[in-house]
Amino acid sequence: MTDLDFATTWLTAQRFQDWLLTDGLRILLTIVFAVVVRWLLHRLITRAVRTMTERTSTRHEDSDGSRAGRVWAQANGQARARHQQRTATLGSLLRSVVTFVVGLIAGLTVMDLIGIPLGPLLASAGVGGVALGFGAQSLVKDFLSGVFMILEDQYGVGDVINTGEATGTVEEVSLRVTRLRDADGVTWYVRNGEIIRIGNLSQHRATAVVDVPVAYDEDVAKVTAVLREAGERMAADPAWEGRLLDAPTVAGVESITGQTLTIRVLAETSPGDKIDVQRELRQRLKSATDGAGIKAPPVGPFGAYGGFGTGTGAKP
Repeated sequence: MTDLDFATTWLTAQRFQDWLLTDGLRILLTIVFAVVVRWLLHRLITRAVRTMTERTSTRHEDSDGSRAGRVWAQANGQARARHQQRTATLGSLLRSVVTFVVGLIAGLTVMDLIGIPLGPLLASAGVGGVALGFGAQSLVKDFLSGVFMILEDQYGVGDVINTGEATGTVEEVSLRVTRLRDADGVTWYVRNGEIIRIGNLSQHRATAVVDVPVAYDEDVAKVTAVLREAGERMAADPAWEGRLLDAPTVAGVESITGQTLTIRVLAETSPGDKIDVQRELRQRLKSATDGAGIKAPPVGPFGAYGGFGTGTGAKP
């Protein structure tokens, strides 16, 4: 090795050593600092999620021992479980956002220390971001709609909802699409940004409506007493504990058409049990009217007759 080669090698090693002690050290410190900040923020988010979940689990309302109180306590338990799921989802989203932001800032800082000019890069990124924003605006719309749906708890897995395009049971809720299955077994994938309105059939309480048609000349007071007694027996049945909020009530005469007198019965039910309660109540009311000798409406000239249900149905 000549003296010139040795001098060149020594200068290169000296410059590399100087770079390690200046920009190299700054780059290392930047990366370490980014990793520490990301770890701290993730730990903070995880602790916040755990705290919110524990507070929700320990918060409860005392039941008064009544049927409605027990059902309300059960509904509160379901609401707590959903709140925990929603909090976990938001925690995962926040952790992803933190990782992206911290990584982006650290990457730009390292590129600046290396000597890469950021001006043209940021300008190009700005133009590309605008173009991408116009091209992916539907995706951004779906994402933001999903975030607000989770925040506002508009619906959750297991709820029966009406999106306008499809009605069914929610099987999965993500930030971009909602998957639900309708009564025919068809799986629907609905983009969150395309949902303009939501009808949730599983929140709070539902009302089961049963119309009881009887002959026009029947005594309304007698029919009302028979129907009320049948509803009270159903409410006292342990099999329907937690599904009926209270004993069914007889609203009174709903309509008078020809030789048919229709009396309406209402029952407050827990979410998701409306159809089952309606069917059971319809069967019990028919058995009660048959046992009390209450006459059904006469059959018309073309075989038309009033039936138990929310409209025309089978002959009692």
